[in-house]
Amino acid sequence: MVELKTPAEIDGLRRAGQVVGQALAAVREQAAIGVRLRELDEIAAKVVADAGAEPLFRGYHPEWAPTPFPGVICASVNDAVVHGIPGDQRLADGDLVSIDCGARLDGWCGDAAISFIVGTPDPADQALIEATERALAAGVAAATAGARLSDISHAIGRSAQQSGYRGLADHGGHGIGRTMHEAPYVANDGPPGRGMRLSAGLVLALEPMLTRGGRRYRHDPDGWTVRTADGTRAAHAEHTVAVTESGPELLTVP
Repeated sequence: MVELKTPAEIDGLRRAGQVVGQALAAVREQAAIGVRLRELDEIAAKVVADAGAEPLFRGYHPEWAPTPFPGVICASVNDAVVHGIPGDQRLADGDLVSIDCGARLDGWCGDAAISFIVGTPDPADQALIEATERALAAGVAAATAGARLSDISHAIGRSAQQSGYRGLADHGGHGIGRTMHEAPYVANDGPPGRGMRLSAGLVLALEPMLTRGGRRYRHDPDGWTVRTADGTRAAHAEHTVAVTESGPELLTVP
């Protein structure tokens, strides 16, 4: 069931989203060569706790996962696309890092992700990140009252294709509110003009995941980390966005 949020409820989602934005900004600022992923997790945990919020990811245990997720952030490096566990791996020069973070504040959730390069960037990796961010921006721009749900999917997929990339198969965005994953599911590609009509009050987490290679993926033995099947690098960008009468509004900015 798709739930529309009132303006007051969107205010609550915005406050939660701001915490997520602050945590991601802090992680990006402190990410450097030699820093362990676990240390980045600790940075995000402090931001979330200091805001009086709780992490969304830590302890999350969907039925397909072998264990509850142990981190505050998902930290995915190079060919890891999403759901990377923040452990003892140290960042190296040129690593492409994707950080996903979620928080709940006063019962409302925020979810966002960023990708960046540590140290010396490979121009091809930088181009991939920029294309992923453009795809996200295209999806956000399509999240307007009166449009169809698949108009968002089409905008994301078309932007990726115009940049010369493909999205990860079987992964997309989702509704969000008092829980992290709500209806509807939002595919990252597809034809326009299909699905539910978007109404003011709909809140979605949009998250394109683009790769430098194919769309196929595999899971690490930990059961969580998703990697490209061909070993090529990937990038992930995400914002929580509200559909309003005056246009889409990003809720996960610092």
